[in-house]
Amino acid sequence: MGTDQRGLRSIAAPYPVPGPTGVAVRTRLKCLTLQDEKVLRLVGSHLGSLAAADLKARCADGLDHDSHTWAERKRRLTPECSSRWAGAITKATHDQWALARRGQAAHLRSLEAGAAMVRSRLSSPVGAKGTRKRPGGYRSKQEWHAKSRRLATLQDRLATVRADFEAGLVRVVRGGKSLSRSRHHLDAAQLTETAWRERWQAARWFLQANGETGKRFGNETIRITPQGEVSIKLPTPLKEWANAPHGRYVLSGTAVFAHRGREWAERVAANRAVAYRVHLDVERGRWYVTASWQIVAPSRVPLRSALTEGVIGVDMNADHLAAWRLDVHGNPIGDPRRFDYELSGSASHRDAQVRHALTRLLRWAHGCGVKTIAVEDLDFTTSKSRERHGRKKRFRQVISGMPTARLRARLTSMADATAITVIAVDAAYTSRWGAQHWQKPTTTAKRKTSRHDAASIAIGRRAQGHPIRRRTAPPRTHQSDECGPRTVQAGPGARGGEGIRHPVTERAHDARTQTLGKENAEDQRIQHRSGRAQDQGRHQMSPLHSAEERLMIQ
Repeated sequence: MGTDQRGLRSIAAPYPVPGPTGVAVRTRLKCLTLQDEKVLRLVGSHLGSLAAADLKARCADGLDHDSHTWAERKRRLTPECSSRWAGAITKATHDQWALARRGQAAHLRSLEAGAAMVRSRLSSPVGAKGTRKRPGGYRSKQEWHAKSRRLATLQDRLATVRADFEAGLVRVVRGGKSLSRSRHHLDAAQLTETAWRERWQAARWFLQANGETGKRFGNETIRITPQGEVSIKLPTPLKEWANAPHGRYVLSGTAVFAHRGREWAERVAANRAVAYRVHLDVERGRWYVTASWQIVAPSRVPLRSALTEGVIGVDMNADHLAAWRLDVHGNPIGDPRRFDYELSGSASHRDAQVRHALTRLLRWAHGCGVKTIAVEDLDFTTSKSRERHGRKKRFRQVISGMPTARLRARLTSMADATAITVIAVDAAYTSRWGAQHWQKPTTTAKRKTSRHDAASIAIGRRAQGHPIRRRTAPPRTHQSDECGPRTVQAGPGARGGEGIRHPVTERAHDARTQTLGKENAEDQRIQHRSGRAQDQGRHQMSPLHSAEERLMIQ
């Protein structure tokens, strides 16, 4: 990342965040019989074993994978299920391998950043103070010695991960690494061995099928009619369980999508592709089905068009969103708003808290008539390690718990439904400069502006292309207003109530006197202090003229 002559980071240009390209909705499969659940378990277990074997083969191929090996794996799977099931399994395998590959690359970058940070601090003298750009040395010789051993450990891990990355070797746990580790800590997880085994088996099942445009109801493997009837194409070894023609099994329960149900029904009726995934929630004992399909990416609105109604700057924090509305000139309007959330508890609870806060934010934006929301392009990938922040464990926990990527993705998808554009801006110096230039001027006797509120103003102004720094107040002797300097002003070209007052010229004064009566014009002429006559063809009379001179002049 480059710096300028003053040593400051180069600020990246703001950009509109692209909208969502897919939709996923979930509903519960109700009124299932014991026979239905048994068939679903058999199909999921059989296809899950095939998916595990295919994933093992894909990981063994590594970087030598190509279209021929893909076709060979699919041919081996087809006799055990069907061609469509084999295609769904191989595609899911490729997605899982690619996800593991991206996670491995992120882990590699984290280890490189941690090793570089420890190496830099070890090179500094013991007790040396750090700066904003570079951390100082360690506080004692004992800490220096411990960190030198830590560096050796990091370098060993880094060499191992780099060798695996270059060889294309990834390690994937079907069912999840967290659930796998909880097997050895059942007391801490508050699970019995039987309960853990049920969750482990359900997590390794495979019951998902890709959609096909042109096929009946958009999917030939897992088919859901507009009336909610669910049928599954059984694999070849399980065809004796079929209760419908062509080796299909029709469930007794139905599936009705409440969210986006009309959109889903239109796609199904038009035989457009819809993918489905059936899974079991062991804790609740309920079966669910998730429908997903692709949508046309919305056209990007130019920044100038999106900012015609102003912008709402949003500063994300560990427990709330600080927002402030700005007009087209970058001036704050009204009072700041705060949208609280609590990022604790389960993942579903945290996600619900984020959705609730974003819903209130979008409702406020819709009520104000603003069509644009500006957020920071945050990324704490290289800032979460203990090597960078030392003993600031609480600070590392705070930044690790902030769902930056999830919040922006959730905001983008929710804003797309309300025709609101989301703009991402560079997060460099927004909090510092916002507090420096906007916290004190916007604080009044009835409102105390926080540092986060000031940062939201800085974020909104950066999205509009304005500098964060306010207009400098004129000297006291040059101020024409009795209330003091007007530091929060509109642009030079504006002619509104907050615009700059221009001095009254002679031409403007003459135009005004011509519209007034003769007596008013005389009064205006006498009260003018320019020292010259304002009426055309007349001279200003001095009180020392005699009566005859006055008659001659008149």
